[in-house]
Amino acid sequence: MNAPELGLPMAVPAGGLPARVRIHEVGARDGLQNEKATVPAVVKAEFIRRLAGTGLTTIEATSFVHPEWVPQLADAEELFPAVADLPVDLPVLVPNERGLDRALALGARRVAVFASATESFARANLNRTLDEALAMFEPVVERAKASDVHVRGYLSMCFGDPWEGAVPVEQVARVCRALLDMGCDELSLGDTIGVATPGHVSALLTALTAAGVPVDTLGVHFHDTYGQALSNTYTALRHGVTTVDASAGGLGGCPYAKSATGNLATEDLVWMLRGLGIDTGVDLGSLVATSVWMAAHLGRPSPSRTVRALAGPGDDSHKEH
Repeated sequence: MNAPELGLPMAVPAGGLPARVRIHEVGARDGLQNEKATVPAVVKAEFIRRLAGTGLTTIEATSFVHPEWVPQLADAEELFPAVADLPVDLPVLVPNERGLDRALALGARRVAVFASATESFARANLNRTLDEALAMFEPVVERAKASDVHVRGYLSMCFGDPWEGAVPVEQVARVCRALLDMGCDELSLGDTIGVATPGHVSALLTALTAAGVPVDTLGVHFHDTYGQALSNTYTALRHGVTTVDASAGGLGGCPYAKSATGNLATEDLVWMLRGLGIDTGVDLGSLVATSVWMAAHLGRPSPSRTVRALAGPGDDSHKEH
């Protein structure tokens, strides 16, 4: 008998936390884009369908980037129609107007742009200065909103940059404000290299509130490089954040930041939230089974501690599928 069957974790609510959290699942896009081997579109589509079956309501599907940038996502035109019938939100990344055109042509109703809080990462990722990158996104956001499409603004390097080091909170607040003024409906604060700690998270969220950024427009995207993702998430929840990015099985990193390791595992997040009595609508057993299935296709075990604990030594996620 495993832990959930024994009624574990015991739900013990803590004060000052939201009653419900929306998980923005990024495993199918942010997770799989970092795989050395290309995962077939049919497998990605099945992964997304299985994730939808767990109760997740927001599943990032793919990115309409140039195939040379991220070869693993070159199948966007094949993948998106294969999952478009699902009754869940399926956001897609659009790096520019051409990407937006491709997404709109397939009926995408939620898109995301990928900005940076630092000059160095803007140059490495987009070959532009920070302000040039923001200017590039303006017509993308404007046209998306004109088509009544929801726009998320990803903001990378919010807590540290591999070239610049520490990133002032005021700098992050300035870019957040610019993205909101541009028309973004939602922002995702990215700890791209996983260096955030709870005090830093608290300071940034306090600064954003002071800058007039509504907390209900914010999501958090933590990487677990130094084992801080859950503690940082808990801090964000105490500040009123109710959207948390996570990746099934802990898949993913960042192809442009070599020190970045995996995202916060969705299963680890759900375990913590269940213990806090916070509703996610996600069936943990189904989610674990989905990650074990995906790990089998990838030929290695899931890095998620919760997956390993609940799947047990008998799972075959380390074997070639």
